[in-house]
Amino acid sequence: MRIQYYDAVVIGAGHAGIEAALALAKTGAKTLVTSITPDNAGYMACNPSIGGTGKGHLVRELDALGGFMGVAADACATQIRMLNSSKGLAVRSLRAQEDKYKYHAFIKSALETAQNLSMRQDEVKSIIKSDGGDFTVECVTGSVYRCKTVVVATGVYLDSTIICGKSVQKRGPVCFPRSDCLADSLRALGFKLRRFKTGTPARLAGRTINFEKLELQPGDDVPYSFSALTGKQPKNTTVCYLGYTNAKTHEIIRGALPESPRRAGLITGTGARYCPSIEDKIVRFADKPRHAFFLEPEGAGTDEWYIQGISTSLPPDVQREMYRSIEGLENIEIVRDAYAIEYECIDARELFPGLMSKRIHGLFFAGQINGTSGYEEAAAQGVIAGINASAYIRGVAPLVADRTQSYIGVMIDDLVTVGSDEPYRMLTGRAECRLSLRQDNADLRLTELAVPYGTVCEKRLKLLKRKKSDIIKCGRLIKNRLDADVVQRIFERAGEGNACAMTAEDVLKRSGVTLEIFNSACGLFDGITPSAALEVYALLRYDSYLKRQDAELKEKSRLENMRLAADLDYSEIDGLRLEAREKLNAAKPLSIGQASRVPGVTPADVWVLIRALR
Repeated sequence: MRIQYYDAVVIGAGHAGIEAALALAKTGAKTLVTSITPDNAGYMACNPSIGGTGKGHLVRELDALGGFMGVAADACATQIRMLNSSKGLAVRSLRAQEDKYKYHAFIKSALETAQNLSMRQDEVKSIIKSDGGDFTVECVTGSVYRCKTVVVATGVYLDSTIICGKSVQKRGPVCFPRSDCLADSLRALGFKLRRFKTGTPARLAGRTINFEKLELQPGDDVPYSFSALTGKQPKNTTVCYLGYTNAKTHEIIRGALPESPRRAGLITGTGARYCPSIEDKIVRFADKPRHAFFLEPEGAGTDEWYIQGISTSLPPDVQREMYRSIEGLENIEIVRDAYAIEYECIDARELFPGLMSKRIHGLFFAGQINGTSGYEEAAAQGVIAGINASAYIRGVAPLVADRTQSYIGVMIDDLVTVGSDEPYRMLTGRAECRLSLRQDNADLRLTELAVPYGTVCEKRLKLLKRKKSDIIKCGRLIKNRLDADVVQRIFERAGEGNACAMTAEDVLKRSGVTLEIFNSACGLFDGITPSAALEVYALLRYDSYLKRQDAELKEKSRLENMRLAADLDYSEIDGLRLEAREKLNAAKPLSIGQASRVPGVTPADVWVLIRALR
């Protein structure tokens, strides 16, 4: 059999595989991305949207690192909304409805046209590492590839099953073919696989929905964008709708619980806490008289609508009765039944923070194979795995995202240090430093970190340079003293009290004065990059809180900078409890800070480690 040679092989063309493959190719690595079928490249098997609470931060961050999801999301968006817009800047998150078929085509074209990148339809059967350090990737077709590094980004396809009522099918999402062989190869390599479960709602025929009975959910008047590279802002071309379940809906579901695949033992995998099925909601929140859902269009080329908030695996006849009990859906026809999907994944605690295996160097993992849930979480891991796989080839230090620097760092540190017993979802509440980890300053935090790795283009650097220059200029402008009549005009719009002449800085610190009110009333920031003005505004509003946060971070930073050797044998450190020795030898933390977050390690154990280092 003729062997084909590449620098890197990426297994899977989902959201993680896309970012990993494009990052590798950008850095000059000759890369092959394999997929069971190219028809699932970038396919949105669940909700037709990108972003959302916490997830929007991830998209902005991976864009700052040179990733592609933000570019694709802007190009294929049909509606954009800023969630939590009435709350503080730190928790605001961008969310976009996407034309899922246009998104798939856009992604597939990017993979097909990227330099240094080849795509091939094939199912990987095994991964073998030779004594010389190279990898051999064998496929079920008999094709064999030799490479220096491998990124496993198989999503939910490993030994996956689709469950709907009593029906259990050995298939992947949307009935794409599944991966039947690779899971056994990973077990042979020593990985302990776990079975997780997620689900998706039904798709409804739009012509059978009575939209007049539902609440309209339009996009924002001034759309935003995910990517710094997006010149022309996305336009809102579609609307969504809000509706609610009712007592009859809940009665139907409760009556059908004995038919639930979970109760029948057909579902054994662990589901996502923050994305429960409707039957789980009815049981866990029995006191609630109704549950909200959103109807979202799947794209311009289809009449299918996604019903977010009512995922289920109940039998099809129950689904039909349940959906039809809801106001506005009385006559709906189901195009695709809702279903649950189970799949195999690894325990991410087997990985370094750069997403490389601790035992098999050169083997990287990204996405739902690591136990996460969501397109954005997968893509964010993909760009890190791709950057670091390229770094491994070149023999340079990996890019490690710190949890004080990024939501990506929070997610990866949670996964590789603490682990997750259920599909992991990014939430803003997981970040200790969320006041400084805003989506609007992702480029300031991360872009320059990625420059040495080769994923940041010249245009992005120019935009960042302009933003930094405008921040300095803006910092000077806010020292200007505004006339009393100008301040009065601003205060009248902001609902503030009596005005007098004062500096722009003092005006902006008033609670009712938003950046929009301020600039429309005085125009001080005309000609300034909007993101630069927003950064200065945020620093003013959060000044006292950020100072307090910085003081807390000094101690954490000290612990993170106290490095631990990756091959340190904790059984030889006197004073450590037996449990701590076992947990630390399994986790192999790279710093005192990371060691302190390992479950089972106490503050007393941490002090033992600090004394041992000294």
